Amino acid sequence: MGRETSRAVMGQFSGGCYLSFATLVLLGSQVPATLARGTRGEALQHGQSGTLPHFLEEPVDAYIVKSNPIKLRCQARPALQIFFKCNGEWVHQSQHMSQEHTDLGTGLKIREVMINVSRQQVEDFHGPEDYWCLCVAWSHLGTSKSRKATVRIAYLRKNFEQDPQGTEVPLNGMIVLHCRPPEGVPVAEVEWLKNEEPLSSDGIIDTRGDHNLIVSEARLSDSGNYTCVASNIVAKRRSATATVVVYVNGGWSSWTDWSPCNVRCGRGVQKRSRTCTNPAPLNGGAFCEGMSVQKSTCNTLCPVDGGWGEWSEWSLCSSDCERQRSRECTAPEPKHGGRLCDGVALATDNCTGGLCTQNRKLLHDAKPQGVENSSDVALYSGLAAGVVTVVLLIIAVTLYRRSQSEYGVDVIDSSALTGGFQSFSFKTSRQANPLLINSSMQPDLTVSRTYTSPMCFQDSIDKELMAERSLLDPLPDLKVKGVAERAEYHVMSHPQTFPRGLAPDYRGVAVGTTLGRRSKNLFTPQVSLTPSRPLHKATAVFGHAGGRLVVPNTGISLLVPHGGIAEDTTWEMYMIINQEDSSTLSEDGPEIFLSPAVTYGPPGLDLSCPIALTIAHCGEVDAGNWTIRLKRQMQDNKWEEVMSVDEESASCYCLLEAQRCHVLLEHPGRYALVGEPLNQEVAKRLRLAVFGSPDTSNSLGFTLRVYCVDDTPHAFQEVAVGERSRGGRLLEEPKVMLFRGNTFSLQVSIQDVPQLLWSIKPFTTCQEFSFSQVWASNQRPLQCAFSLERYSHSSSQLSCKISVRQVKGEEQILQVYTSVVENEKGVVPFFTQSDCTITSQTGSRAFKIPLSIRQRISATFDTANAKGKDWQLLAQKLHIDRNLCYFACQESPSSVILSLWEAQHQDSGDLDSLASALEEIGKVQSPTTTTHGCSREEQDSEFTQLG
Repeated sequence: MGRETSRAVMGQFSGGCYLSFATLVLLGSQVPATLARGTRGEALQHGQSGTLPHFLEEPVDAYIVKSNPIKLRCQARPALQIFFKCNGEWVHQSQHMSQEHTDLGTGLKIREVMINVSRQQVEDFHGPEDYWCLCVAWSHLGTSKSRKATVRIAYLRKNFEQDPQGTEVPLNGMIVLHCRPPEGVPVAEVEWLKNEEPLSSDGIIDTRGDHNLIVSEARLSDSGNYTCVASNIVAKRRSATATVVVYVNGGWSSWTDWSPCNVRCGRGVQKRSRTCTNPAPLNGGAFCEGMSVQKSTCNTLCPVDGGWGEWSEWSLCSSDCERQRSRECTAPEPKHGGRLCDGVALATDNCTGGLCTQNRKLLHDAKPQGVENSSDVALYSGLAAGVVTVVLLIIAVTLYRRSQSEYGVDVIDSSALTGGFQSFSFKTSRQANPLLINSSMQPDLTVSRTYTSPMCFQDSIDKELMAERSLLDPLPDLKVKGVAERAEYHVMSHPQTFPRGLAPDYRGVAVGTTLGRRSKNLFTPQVSLTPSRPLHKATAVFGHAGGRLVVPNTGISLLVPHGGIAEDTTWEMYMIINQEDSSTLSEDGPEIFLSPAVTYGPPGLDLSCPIALTIAHCGEVDAGNWTIRLKRQMQDNKWEEVMSVDEESASCYCLLEAQRCHVLLEHPGRYALVGEPLNQEVAKRLRLAVFGSPDTSNSLGFTLRVYCVDDTPHAFQEVAVGERSRGGRLLEEPKVMLFRGNTFSLQVSIQDVPQLLWSIKPFTTCQEFSFSQVWASNQRPLQCAFSLERYSHSSSQLSCKISVRQVKGEEQILQVYTSVVENEKGVVPFFTQSDCTITSQTGSRAFKIPLSIRQRISATFDTANAKGKDWQLLAQKLHIDRNLCYFACQESPSSVILSLWEAQHQDSGDLDSLASALEEIGKVQSPTTTTHGCSREEQDSEFTQLG
C-alpha cells in the first residue's frame, strides 16, 4: 500500500478515531507498520520503541447457563487497538465495548475491550472443537495474541449414570457405595449426605476421586440412608437413597458352671447354659447357631450307713469283777454322709457270776431271778427292731429306683432319644437292592432293632405318609413293592420305640406303588392346602378411556389402551387364572408350563388395537437354555402354538423379562407360557418357605411345613391362603433356588434338632420329591411336613435347619428359630400389599403417561422425517426394538409401543426412562428444526415434564 494510504491511516489515528473493522481486514499485516510511522509524541504516549502490547487481563473459559449470555474481557498496554477473534473469524467492531485510561504510575495507556457471547452463537457453531475466542492487540511495533478462551453451554442431566445401592454389612466390614453422577458441563461435583445431613469425613470415611464412598471398618453408627448429590453451576441432582444396615451377628456368651446333679444318689443329669448375648444379634444379624443348653449325665455317690463289725473276745476279769469287749463301725464304714452305727462300741459284763471279792471280802450276792428274764426281753426287742429297719430300707430302695426310671426315660436313658424311630426288621429277596433301606442287612424276624439314621424315601407313598397327619403316627405293617428291583420289606411297630404319648397302631395296611416313577394311585404327595382351591378372577367394565385389570398378588394384569374400545361402547371384561396339567400339552412331550394359564374375554370382544397381557413365569431364561413359546388352548382343549419368543411374528408380540412376559394380543382366549428344555443345564426357579404351627391335638407337638412351589406370585398365593386359614407362621424369609432339568430328585431334610429337648416322628427326617413331581408341578404347592414333640412344657424354643437340595444340584438352607408358645400369630409378609383388593382402574388413573403427552408422542413418531425420528427410533431407545414387523402392521405403531412400555413399567411408575429416551431422540434434530409448529426446546420442555 502506498505512502498516501499510510498517511491516511495515520491521520485517522492522530485524529483520535478508531480503525473500522473493514479497514483492519483490508490492511492486514500492514496495520502495525503503518502505526509504527506515527509521530514521536504518539510513541511516547504508548511506550518506548521496541515494546509490544502486554496483556494485563486475558479472556477466561466461560459457561452459558440457560440462555444468559456471557462476557469475555481483554486488557492490554500499550495498545492502540484490541479486537476479538472467535473461531478464526474477526468479531465485528460494533460488537466490541472498549474503554481506555492512563496508568498513573507509568503514564502508559491501558485499553480494555469486552464482547458478549450468546447461547445462539454457541449452538450455531458446528466445529471440531468447542467455541473459542482470543484477543489481538496492536502497538507501533506489532501485535500480541492472548490465550484462547472456550465457551460452552452448561447443563446437567437428570439421571445418575449409577445410583448407590443399599447394602447390609457386618460390623467392622467394608461399606462401598458407588456413585456415578449425571453427565454435565462443567463436570458435576459430588458430595454425600447421610440422613439428609452432609457427611463429614472423620478419617474413617473415604470419598475417593471416583465419587465412591468407602468405609473400611463399619460401625453401628454408620447405619443410615445415604444420598449422592451432584451439582454444577446449572443445577443440583439427588440420587436414589441407599439404605446401609450395619448388622451384628450374635455370639455365644461363656458357658455357665455345671449345675449340681439333680439327684441325691445315683445317675442323674447336670446342665449348663449360655446366651446369645456376646454380642446379641442386632439389625437383622444372624442368631447364634448351636445349642443354648448342654446336658450331661452325672453320678452322685450314694451315702453308706455304718455297720457294726464282730465283737472282740472278752477281756480278763478285772479287779472290779468286770470284763469288757468292743466292736468297730467298719462293716461297712459310714461314707458319703452315711449315718454312724447305732448302739455302743464297748460292752461290760460281771465276770464272777455274782461272786466277787470286794473290799477283800467274799460276797454271796446271788443273781436275782428276774435278771435272766430281762435279757430275753431285750433279745426279742432287738430282733423286732431289725425286721422293721429292713422293711423300711426295702421300701426306700423301691421308691428311689422308681423315681430314677421315670427321669431316665426322659433324659438319661438313650432309648428315650431314639424312641422316636421305629424298629425295622427286613427280609430281602436280593442282596444290595438299591431301592431298599439298609438292604444289605440280614433279616432278623425275632429281634427288633432301632435305627436312628435319616432315611430318605424315593416314592410318593413315603411323602404321603409323612404329609397326612393320620399317617404320621406309628406306621402300620407296610409292604412296598419295587419295579426295577423286585423286593419288599416289612415295618413292624414296637411299643417301646415311640415317644411318650404315642400309641402304636398294629392295623395292617398293604400299599402297592412304584419307586422312582410317577404313578397314579391312592397315595400321592400332598399338592393342595385346601379341598377347594381359591378362584383367581377379576372383572371390570371398560369403555373408550381404557384401563387396567389386575388379579391381586398373582403377577397377572391386563392393559386396555385408550381408544381400544369404540366410543359409546362398553365391554364387561374378565380375566381368570386356570390351573393346567403339563400332561395336556402333548403326550410324553418335553414341554412344561412356565406360567399359569390365563383366560381373558369375553370371546366376542372387539378392539381396534392390541391389549397388553402381563404374565409371571418361573423359567431361568438368562442362560438361553429354553425354547419358550406362547400357546393358546383351542376348543378341543388342545394347545396350539401362537409364536416362539425367539422368532418374529406379525400376529403377536412377546417381550420376555427375567420374571415376567408382556404379550400384545388381539384375540381373547386362554394363553400360557410353555418351555421346552434344550439341554440338562436348563433350570426353573423354585420358591422355598417353611411355616410352623402348634399341634392342636397334642399340647407338646409342633409341626413344620416346607413348601416347594414355582417362583411365581400366583403359586405362592395359594400357600399364603392355606397357611392363613390354619394359623401358620412364616418362620424364615422365603428363598429361591434353581431346579435343574437333570432328572435328579429333590430332597428335604431337617437337621440340628436338639435331641435332648425334641423328638421327631419316625421316617420324617429326610423326605424326597421325584424329579417329575417338581419339574411338572405347574404351580401346585409341593409340601412335606415334619412333626416334632418336645419332652416338656419348659422347652419353648425350637432351633433347627431345613435343607432343600437337588441331587447333583443346588442347595438352600432355611434357618428356623422360633418360640412354639407364641400367643399372637405374626402377620405373614407374603406380599408388599398382602390385603390388596383393587382389581381394576379405568381412565387416566390407569396409565402412567398423560393422555396429551401420549397423543403428541404418537403424532410425532408415527410419521418419519429427514432426521430419522420415527417409531423405530422410539422402539430402539425404549429397548423393545425386536420383532419390528409387528409394529409396522399396526395403525399407530408408536401408540402400541407406548402400551407395551406401560405394561412393562406398571409397578415402578418411573417415567425417567421414557423422558431420557425422548431427550436422546431430541438430539437427532437440528437446533432450529421445528415439528408441528413447535420448536425443539418447547418439545423438550414438554417431554421433560414426564420426569
